[in-house]
Amino acid sequence: MLREYSWDMTGYKPKSFPDTPDSGITRYMAERIFQLEPELPKAENINDYILSALREKDLKYFSFFLHHYEPQLNNRIKSFLGVDSGDQYDPERFLDIKLSCREAMLQKLPDYAPEKGAEYATYIYPFIRDAMLRFRMGEEQWSVSSLTSYKMLRTMAWLYHNTKDAIAEFSKKYNCDLALAEEYLKVVRGIRNQQPFFVTEQDEDGEETGEDVTRDYSWNYADILWDGIQAEKVRKAFEKLNYREQTLLEKRLAICMTCGRVGSWKNRPTFEELAVMFEGSSASGAERAYRKAAEHLTLLLVENGGIHAVRLKQKSKTKRKKKIATAVYEYQADCDGEWGEILFDFENGTGSIVRLADWDTMISNVFAKRVIRYLLNCENDRLPKETMFAFEMYE
Repeated sequence: MLREYSWDMTGYKPKSFPDTPDSGITRYMAERIFQLEPELPKAENINDYILSALREKDLKYFSFFLHHYEPQLNNRIKSFLGVDSGDQYDPERFLDIKLSCREAMLQKLPDYAPEKGAEYATYIYPFIRDAMLRFRMGEEQWSVSSLTSYKMLRTMAWLYHNTKDAIAEFSKKYNCDLALAEEYLKVVRGIRNQQPFFVTEQDEDGEETGEDVTRDYSWNYADILWDGIQAEKVRKAFEKLNYREQTLLEKRLAICMTCGRVGSWKNRPTFEELAVMFEGSSASGAERAYRKAAEHLTLLLVENGGIHAVRLKQKSKTKRKKKIATAVYEYQADCDGEWGEILFDFENGTGSIVRLADWDTMISNVFAKRVIRYLLNCENDRLPKETMFAFEMYE
């Protein structure tokens, strides 16, 4: 039906973005990709743009709608992902999801019936959510026959980790017999043997509203453990830790290094409970010990080629209106060798490489780009003075 529509954007163009050739798509760009200039024709309600698109068969009004709807769409995607900052927020992935949502919105436009009383933003919401779920379904290491089955499996996964009787709750929700519910539970358990499958929460309809940890782009111990290629390297590194370090990591991350099972984080011990296990320790002491154990394991994995890691140190900064405007960070590739240096302009969302670590124009450049992405995605008031982060592979 869209073949009947034109899409003439003569006189309008996307708003320009800061020139960031080294860092690629930034968070600033990903969240403003639908912004247009010059000023758009005014409308009393953004739904009027959709009505004009339907009436005149011209999709430029759909673009006008997206210009105003974009902040709301950004928030929907962030809510779905369950993250708002840090290395988990990958601008390129965010943009890919957003474009998938736009495609769904566009395909459903001719079916919108304004006479039914709902505004387009309300009408399109379930299709946006399906687009996000379909995108994530395509990312994961397992597949099912349909989006409906995928939703049911994710519901069972949530029930499995958050209720006492997942089979009974699932049977009640979908009005199915217990045998079918048990089959879904078997599938969920099988999926958990391929990769982590956590869900954070559900809405009133039982659909999950938060992201699972399977798509964390920062290094995650559980993710690597379940990668068949890396598992042996993780186990060898783990065996080099002392008993206390091993216990802290297994208990806090809900991982059994013997059988490989990843348990529910809901029931993992708190730092207070971990402190009791090691007499004479406090909650803060247990937390510090856990972080040191994680760092020790990271360094061992870097040594055996299991992951890559970067050390960061803030060398200097300037503030404007209580926020960091610019800063210089030093970075060390794989936590060894000569330090590199990167200048950040956080007001404009840019990062410029001053000096590559180890003066390396090839490998170190990958680490530098990763650092730029990591820091530009941090909230300004959470920019670290010193930290280390890791990742599994080169970009």
